[in-house]
Amino acid sequence: MTARDTPADTRPAEDDAPAPGCPDAPDSPEETEDRAGWNEADDDRTAETLQWLRAKRRAHHRQRRRDRAVLVYCVVLAALGYGSGYAHRFLRELKLGADHGSLGADLQRTLPAAFVAVTLGLAVLAARDALWRGPVVVSGPSVGWLLAQPVRRGAVLRPGFRRSAGLAVAAGLLVAAAAAVVLQVTGLASFGGGLLALLPAAVCLPLLASSLGMVVERRPHLARYVRRSTAPVTLLLALSAGQAALAGAGHRWAPLERAELWSGPWGWAAQPVVSVTGGAAPGWPAAAVLLVAVTSVAVRYAHRDAAHVPNAQLRRRAATATAVTSGVFALELRAAKLAVTEAGGGGPRRRCHLPPPPHRHLIVVWRDLLALLRSPGRLGRAVTWTAAAAAAAGLGAATVGEKRVLGLAVGLLCGYAAVGALAEPARLETDDVRRAAWSPYRLRTLMLHHAIVPTVLGAALGLLAAVPYALAGAVWALVLMPLCAVPFAAAAVFGACRGPARTDLLFVGGATPMGGPGPFLFAAWYAAGPLVSVAGLTLTLNAALTHGPDARSTFSVAVMAALLTAGLLFFASRSANRLVTH
Repeated sequence: MTARDTPADTRPAEDDAPAPGCPDAPDSPEETEDRAGWNEADDDRTAETLQWLRAKRRAHHRQRRRDRAVLVYCVVLAALGYGSGYAHRFLRELKLGADHGSLGADLQRTLPAAFVAVTLGLAVLAARDALWRGPVVVSGPSVGWLLAQPVRRGAVLRPGFRRSAGLAVAAGLLVAAAAAVVLQVTGLASFGGGLLALLPAAVCLPLLASSLGMVVERRPHLARYVRRSTAPVTLLLALSAGQAALAGAGHRWAPLERAELWSGPWGWAAQPVVSVTGGAAPGWPAAAVLLVAVTSVAVRYAHRDAAHVPNAQLRRRAATATAVTSGVFALELRAAKLAVTEAGGGGPRRRCHLPPPPHRHLIVVWRDLLALLRSPGRLGRAVTWTAAAAAAAGLGAATVGEKRVLGLAVGLLCGYAAVGALAEPARLETDDVRRAAWSPYRLRTLMLHHAIVPTVLGAALGLLAAVPYALAGAVWALVLMPLCAVPFAAAAVFGACRGPARTDLLFVGGATPMGGPGPFLFAAWYAAGPLVSVAGLTLTLNAALTHGPDARSTFSVAVMAALLTAGLLFFASRSANRLVTH
């Protein structure tokens, strides 16, 4: 109702009317007309704000481009200097294998299951990455200031999604180029034909993974389902990898492979490659069209969702990204891992109870077992790494020469990862030594008690992993595989007591045209536990397998395991003392 429609007796007197500009003053006809015709587009300052930011950030972006150019130059130089010889040797061996072996046929048989495994792996990585980072990450000032201005959120957030998707596609194209080289060398397809066949997978699968990450980042309630589904999806991934290994060995199941080729994007992406390498995929054009269509729809919805990520999510991700970047550049990888774990919510925790220990000397073991029961994901990771260790060690033991050493080393590294997953309480104690105030022991004694549960459970997992080999006739595995868990537990405790990063080691030694020894010394210090234990056990096990596993060779492995365990625990105790004094 305007002043013209107001009854005369209800109008304020002219003398009593408030002054213009006061809060109670009536709007002028011009102001009323302006408010009635206002819309959001009139208050949109996106173009001006972004132009002002570009002008202010010009020097900063110029410096960032220089830093990135230097980084790319260093990476390319290191790759050419250290990797070109190995790449040439690898391709030469592939060429020889294609001429005199069945490597090409073995590779062709693994394609359907391998694409399933790759797609599941990309899905797990994208979903888990979205728990703490995601495709859209903006800086803290942008969240706190820029998004509070009258700007369109899409103009600020969607470039981040496009950038992440573009980087994912670029990585996929690089992998496709390398795979096309392998296909050419093995005689399965020409480079051009192989690259064209791999192109749908190289473009669409990374885009689908980025879209999945965008869905998880946009909807915070999905984080719980992602954490719960990680274990079963990882199991499917392991089964797909096992199927690919069996198919490469000649054990194929044609009905399952046909179902995989049409069951989803993983199979649609595989069909052009299967067809170009001589396999049976008559409907690959339709599969490629389906893959492109599904990817287009997924990217469209993900691009729309990118503008609607909640500010709370963006603030948490900006803080986590800053913490992770700081930890990586400071070479404090443990701090970066803790930041990621805390942002991702960790694994699902269960409320479990154990009866109190009968003696106070078992209090540490009781706490470690209770922590393991309440975080079953660590036990699942230990089982998964144990299975990978058994498979790699078994393949290595079946070969001779360098391949045996490589197989044993990979298997032992996986075994260390399995035992290390059980030693998380020891790392938590040394993250902040004040937490050890609950214990009736000194820190060095507490660390020794923390090695009991990883040793016992690691040996039990090793014994279970050795049962198939024992049934196949390799009874020695029942003794050797559980023995490896003992030095691995000591190495995990030693790594927990390592202390702050010794960045001063990076600058030790003189400079040479090939670089200084500092980075290698730092890497040796940082990975001393697994490096010493894996190297010692690899040499001993290789010698035992070379001369035939018997009582004497088994005894030598046991002696080596005992020496490694004693040495690592001794140095872990000294490191724990230094943590307390500092």
